[in-house]
Amino acid sequence: MTSSMAPPPQPEPAIAARLEAALAVTRLAATETLRWFRSPALAVERKADASPVTQADRAAEAILKRELLAAFPADGFLGEETGATPGTSGYEWIVDPIDGTKSFVRGVPLYATLVGCRQAGRGVLGVIAIPALEELAYAAVGGGAWTVRGGGPPVAARVSGRATLASALVCSSDFVDFGRWAAGGEAGRAARERIDRAAELVRTWGDGYGYLLVATGRADVMIDPRLNPWDAAAVEVVVTEAGGRFSDWLGRDSIDSGDGLATNGLVHDEVLNLLRPGP
Repeated sequence: MTSSMAPPPQPEPAIAARLEAALAVTRLAATETLRWFRSPALAVERKADASPVTQADRAAEAILKRELLAAFPADGFLGEETGATPGTSGYEWIVDPIDGTKSFVRGVPLYATLVGCRQAGRGVLGVIAIPALEELAYAAVGGGAWTVRGGGPPVAARVSGRATLASALVCSSDFVDFGRWAAGGEAGRAARERIDRAAELVRTWGDGYGYLLVATGRADVMIDPRLNPWDAAAVEVVVTEAGGRFSDWLGRDSIDSGDGLATNGLVHDEVLNLLRPGP
């Protein structure tokens, strides 16, 4: 992974400094995940919610927490594996060391390392790394969105210009979860069927990778029936700075609602209409 700062325009200095640190520490954490990826020594445990966790998740998050709080000791921190550490600066780091652990433990390379930062509840930067594919997207408010592949230079990341679902590629982490959505099983399944019929193509290239696809114009919609703040903080900023839109399923600008929708902006309202429970 290449950890390069974006060329002009630049975000404000406090955010630019955090973006530089975020890129560097994401590189370290991503490298740690690769040390365990497809390793026969990888052990999988189950958390209280039955989701998997590995020593790679814990080791990568330990790196993120140690390095980010060493650089900005007054900042807060929220990690999937270690929970919340309060801060006093108004900035809070929100991270997921391995977004897509189920893919990771099966040797599928579409997992992500996500690092986001919020200031007074507003997203200010995000990094999406796909370690096994050597691909990274990052953004900061006021600095645009950028993508890096392999050892190449940063290239501006932009969402697609496809204006209807009839020409769109829709991604989701797991379409089965539509049936478990808060609106109710049948309502969720009906929403999924409406989207299936309306879209040109539907694929489960999900987790952070699906959001990266939207931010770089390769997919047009990424939809999550289940979403935690550490899944959403980084991707929200990357998608919006790439020209797209991020919301919950009711159209609110929130990462705390338990579900999420990212699009190129052009098809966002069309997807929201299909998600609304109804006959």
